[in-house]
Parts: sequence; structure tokens; C-alpha cells
Amino acid sequence: MSAAKGAPPKEKEPPNEVHQNAILCESIRKEERNLRLYTEFSINPYRKLYTIADKPNAPCNSQRYEDAAFTAAFRRAAQGPREKFSFPQTEAQEVGWNNAPLIDTDRTDRRLNFPRQGSEITTYMEAAWRLKEQTQNLK
Repeated sequence: MSAAKGAPPKEKEPPNEVHQNAILCESIRKEERNLRLYTEFSINPYRKLYTIADKPNAPCNSQRYEDAAFTAAFRRAAQGPREKFSFPQTEAQEVGWNNAPLIDTDRTDRRLNFPRQGSEITTYMEAAWRLKEQTQNLK
């Protein structure tokens, strides 16, 4: 907006190759400075591991080498959170961490215990459904 209204637009200068190369070199140096190559592989002990079955027609080797660290990591991944940690790690684990009932349930107390009961109608319908399923399975 600094140019006058009637003035022709200012032509854009072509990029300076030296400056473009300097910017590229600087960005490459920054990337190399922060670049870390992670060549060491390890199994995440907190993730469940799935075994890969052998090929069905391949000959079976009865003697296999089992790494103790691998089997320990496999067993640790199969554990639940209560066996892995002494305290809950997340809010969701806090909710279900103590799963013991607060009071013992009394099955003889009729106020809180409603066992399954049958009547003439339910026994008749149960027999009817059973007969219907048997006739359908015979077809």
C-alpha cells in the first residue's frame, strides 16, 4: 500500500541462490543436531504380545532357544494392572482398584435377595420353547 495508486506494480526480485543455499544448510544443520537414531530395539513390557504360529507343513524343531528376558516381558504383559503396580496409574484404575465388597451379602435376607422364581406360566413357556427348539433342530 505504500506505492501510489497509479504506479506500476513493483517486480519481484528473483531469489538469491546464495541466500537460499545458506537457509537450506542452516535448516539441515538444525535437523542433524536434533536427529537421534534409535537402533536399539526392545519389547514394550506393558503391551500384550501375540504369538505367531509355525507354518503347518514346516518341520518342527523340538529344541528351541527361549530368552529369559523375553519370557519375563511376556508374562509381565499378560498381568493385570493390580499385579503390575502397587497403586493405580490412572483415574479409571482408581475407580475399580478396590473391588472387594464393602459388606458381606446375606443370601437369607429377603429384603435384598431376590432369587429366580418360577410360576405356572414360566414353566409352561419354558417347555413350549424347548419343544419348538427341538422341532426346529430336527429339520
